This record gives sequence, C-alpha cells and structure tokens, in this order.
Amino acid sequence: MAVPAPARQLDILLAEDNDADTFLTMAAFRDARIPNRIHCVPDGEAAIAFLRRTGEHSEAPRPDLILLDLNLPKLNGFKVLESIKADPELKNIPVVVVSGSDRDDDIQRAYELQVSAFLVKPLEVDEYFAAIRSLKQLWFHAASVVPRPDSQA
Repeated sequence: MAVPAPARQLDILLAEDNDADTFLTMAAFRDARIPNRIHCVPDGEAAIAFLRRTGEHSEAPRPDLILLDLNLPKLNGFKVLESIKADPELKNIPVVVVSGSDRDDDIQRAYELQVSAFLVKPLEVDEYFAAIRSLKQLWFHAASVVPRPDSQA
C-alpha cells in the first residue's frame, strides 16, 4: 500500500555551495506533485543558524528534510551532521548527504553519524537531475515524513 502524500507543505533545507547543483536540485524538486519549499544556505555555519533559528534565520521553519553537501565552506558537512545528531531538537530530521565524494571512508563516516541516505552526485547533468528526482520520489511519495512538533504544525 502506498504511503499518502503529506497534506501540508514540506520544507527542505538545502546546504550547498555550488550554484549549479543548487539550481539543478531546485529544478528537480519544482515538479513535485506536493507543495514544497526549498530553503538554500551556502555554507555549514548558515545551515546551523537556520536549524537553530539564529541571526537572520530567526523565523526559519523546521525542515522536513535536509540535503547536505559534505564539502561546505566555513563548517564542513560532517561537522553540520554531528551538530544535528547531537541536538535533541534536531536529531530526528532526516538528513541526506548529496556529495561529490564517493570515498568509502566518507560514506562510512556519514552512516556512522546516522545519515538517512548518501547520494553521490553524478557527473552528468541528466544523471544528477534523475538522482534528485528519485530522491524526491522516495522522500515525498513513498516514505512518511517525521511529524512536526505541535508548536510547528
């Protein structure tokens, strides 16, 4: 039996410093059959500020899904992931690493830090777009999202 699509708009946090990858990711999610908003941050410090609702991100919504690049400036993706998983308020938000790294030790470390999935960025644009669309299909049409705390509904 298929999981019904969520009845509410879903918020996605995209932590990505590459403008081309950001554009492709947003384009792949644009055609989702359910409403979603993508919030983009260009570095690890901004990702943490968004999640903790500090500074310019004081009104940020709690994301339903985090797409995290590992090679971020200021604070790398592993440090961001460690911070998320150490925080009782954030640790249940699914995090998908979307990285150019296919190194076994990076993949192993990400899963040890409880990442929900690890997607190696394909080099070809069409393959990248297809991979992001598959990710969208899984997280928004097949999997159930974590319920938001009552105060965030």
